[in-house]
Amino acid sequence: MELGGCCYQFRIALLGDSTVGKTSLLRRYVSGAPGAAEATVGVEFYSRALQPPAGPRVKLQLWDTAGHERFRCITRSFYRNVVGVMLVFDVTNRASFEHIRDWHQEVVSTQGPDKVIFLLVGHKCDLQSARCVSTQEAEELAMSLGMAFMETSVKSKCNVDQAFDTITSAIQQALKQGDIKLEEDWGGIRCLYRAPNPRSYGRKQGPGPCQC
Repeated sequence: MELGGCCYQFRIALLGDSTVGKTSLLRRYVSGAPGAAEATVGVEFYSRALQPPAGPRVKLQLWDTAGHERFRCITRSFYRNVVGVMLVFDVTNRASFEHIRDWHQEVVSTQGPDKVIFLLVGHKCDLQSARCVSTQEAEELAMSLGMAFMETSVKSKCNVDQAFDTITSAIQQALKQGDIKLEEDWGGIRCLYRAPNPRSYGRKQGPGPCQC
C-alpha cells in the first residue's frame, strides 16, 4: 500500500497495572515534562504530530488507561479502536510483569491477534537496585507473545521517544505491507487528509493544509 499523500492518525493505548508509570511516560513524550501524575480515572487522551524521515505525516492519538480493576469495564470498550498497544510494567514490581499476559489477552480477545501492533515496555529501568524483573526475562516474554521489548525511564529520559517511535514505525510498516488496512468503521487508523491529485496542480490549485 502506498502511504504517500495522506496524513494518518494512529490510535495507541498504554495498558498495564496502576502505578507502573503510563501517565508519566505519556507526559514526558508529549510535553517533555513528566510531572507528578495522579491515578488515571477511566481514559485520558494525549496527542502528538510527527513527520517521519520517510513516509507521510502522522498524528498519534494516545490513550492513557486506568490500571485499577474497577475501571476495566471502561477501558475494555476502547480496545476495538486501537491499532497500537504499549504493554507497560514496572521492572521493580513483579506483579505488574506477571499481569502482562492478562492485559495482552484482553486486547487479543477483543480485536483478534492480527489487528494490533504491540510493544512491551519495562518502565523505571533507572531503579536498578530495586529491579525484580530481568531484561532477559522480559525479552523472553516479548518473544513468546510476538512483540518487541524496550526498557524506559522517565527519570533518566531513557528510550521514551524511542519507544513511541518504535511502535509508530511498526504500524507504518504493517500498513504499507497490507497487514493492517484502513476500515471505515474502525478508528485505529484514519486518513485525516489526502493530497489532491497532482494533475489538478495545473489549474493553480495548491494542496490544502494538513489538518494533523
